Amino acid sequence: EYIRSSYYNKLEYTRFSSSVGKFVGFTEYGVRNAEYWNNDASFLSAMKAQKEAVCLNHVQIDYTAALTKS
Repeated sequence: EYIRSSYYNKLEYTRFSSSVGKFVGFTEYGVRNAEYWNNDASFLSAMKAQKEAVCLNHVQIDYTAALTKS
């Protein structure tokens, strides 16, 4: 799962989760940003593509590293 969170003053105001497939806002400002980003199809598809670019290419490396350290 790919999660991208945005924080301000240690308070999470918005989050993108690949399992949900869209942005979710937690504050008034975050809700407005989430609505704007969810309506931008190109930005939303780019965030969905990050799962393949980041997670799927590195999962085996991270899994192997975790096993060798335990």
